[in-house]
Amino acid sequence: MKKIFYIFLLFSAFLHANVIEIGVNKPIKSIKKGIALAQEGDTIIVHKGIYREGNIIINKRIVFIGKEYPILDGQKKYEVLSIKADNVIVDGFKIIKSGYATLDDPCGIKVYNRNHVSIQNNILDDNFFGIYIQNGTNCIIKNNRLLAYGIDEQQIGNGIHCWKSDSLQIIGNTISGHRDGIYFEFVTNSVIWRNTSTKNIRYGLHFMFSNDDAYISNVFKGNGAGVAVMFTKRVKMFHNYFEENWGDAAYGLLLKEISDSYIIGNKFSKNTSGIFMEGTSRILVEKNIFEANGWGMKIQASCMDNEIKNNNFVGNTFDISTNGSLVLNTFNSNYWDKYEGYDLNKNGVGDVPFHPLSLFAVLTENNPSAMLLFRSFMITLLDKSEKVLPSITPDNFIDNYPLMHSLNL
Repeated sequence: MKKIFYIFLLFSAFLHANVIEIGVNKPIKSIKKGIALAQEGDTIIVHKGIYREGNIIINKRIVFIGKEYPILDGQKKYEVLSIKADNVIVDGFKIIKSGYATLDDPCGIKVYNRNHVSIQNNILDDNFFGIYIQNGTNCIIKNNRLLAYGIDEQQIGNGIHCWKSDSLQIIGNTISGHRDGIYFEFVTNSVIWRNTSTKNIRYGLHFMFSNDDAYISNVFKGNGAGVAVMFTKRVKMFHNYFEENWGDAAYGLLLKEISDSYIIGNKFSKNTSGIFMEGTSRILVEKNIFEANGWGMKIQASCMDNEIKNNNFVGNTFDISTNGSLVLNTFNSNYWDKYEGYDLNKNGVGDVPFHPLSLFAVLTENNPSAMLLFRSFMITLLDKSEKVLPSITPDNFIDNYPLMHSLNL
């Protein structure tokens, strides 16, 4: 009975909602005037045109719809659209040229301490920050296209910036040219799904102090570095693509001080380092592809209780590297294309354990200039000798069950 009563109330509210149309050929030509006239629950339809009205504030529960992508122009002076009410929907606008300021971070669209806001199907072009959720709950950012033209990371904000929020959904967005494509700080219980983040100055995705989140089936390509997850717990990283993130300090995935997380079913291709791990613990790295990277994984000596299993390591310059001799992580049942062992009983598992840490990887970790000797006859000979009789590389840095054939991942 209570459910039927709520449905009745919702239906009654819909019947009493008004539609306000705004446009050059309409009685109401100003968006601000339309919002002022609107009642809670009304729908505002903005027709095609260019609207230069400074900072537009939505301070009541409305559905705000653009028809044929009307342009909201901040003229490089103003935050374009500020949302200060719950249950607002913004759909179908082109929002351009927000102001620039380092203290108050003007945005194309900013949500202030609100819940159940949906921002979808918009184009955001040449804004300082694109979409900003501040202290929001149950908000959705879906199918937006965000483009900026940053050159220096100090002169541009993030594409989608979320701070101190909970239960967000970031779905199907395309982000390019910002400082970080997507930025999470103190954000919990949220999902980042099917986004494409490319050619951003710093990171495609950046996590700070954000626990119990998941990012799934995203593409991070051609960024300064792919993804950084820092000071965070219980993150699920499934089925993402980390591609062509090159540079002296570039990684497909940087993990710093994180724990109790899962990295499953991802592809790391053509990165300087596929994964760089520092101060991590209890991370499961499983069913991933490491292909054509400079380093497949760099695991610092500060890492412990991480499990790397059932992965493919193919065509990397170095599969694994570390900066110490203490090994507190396990490697089992991975496929290594550099493995030269045999399988007499034909069970698909090598009869001889594999030492994935090469002597040359250890040398270059301490002396980067040694890369000049890469592929030389002497280095090849030393690597072969080290695999037979390990002397410098740790004895327990080992995969006891190397696979003879790559996994179908």
